[in-house]
Amino acid sequence: MEKLDLYKCSVCGNIVQIIINGGGELICCGKPMEKLEAKTFEESLTEKHVPVITSFENGDCEIRVGEILHPMTQEHYIPFIQTISKDKNNVQLKFLHPGEEPKMYLHKISEKLYAREYCNLHGLWEGNND
Repeated sequence: MEKLDLYKCSVCGNIVQIIINGGGELICCGKPMEKLEAKTFEESLTEKHVPVITSFENGDCEIRVGEILHPMTQEHYIPFIQTISKDKNNVQLKFLHPGEEPKMYLHKISEKLYAREYCNLHGLWEGNND
């Protein structure tokens, strides 16, 4: 278990994030929680889930889910987008709801970061601004 890892309960669907690793095992609904492993661009030639990070000259950046925006219907949507600095010391999280555009904006970013998003049907996906 490492700082910022995500785990999901296979019974109820709870998702938790490790903030401080104290050891031990994460249990929910009487079962060990499953670590979520992010899929990346290389695995997704036909998918529209990879976060795309666009940096602008003024230091701002936009994170969007997919080159073509991911659908945001009641049945298929992105509940959150998260950005994490490479050193894992800065984290930002945006919760989304069906009907909203799956985008996140950050201002005056000077560090390298990666973004991840969770699709309610297709799991965790990751992209970076390298």
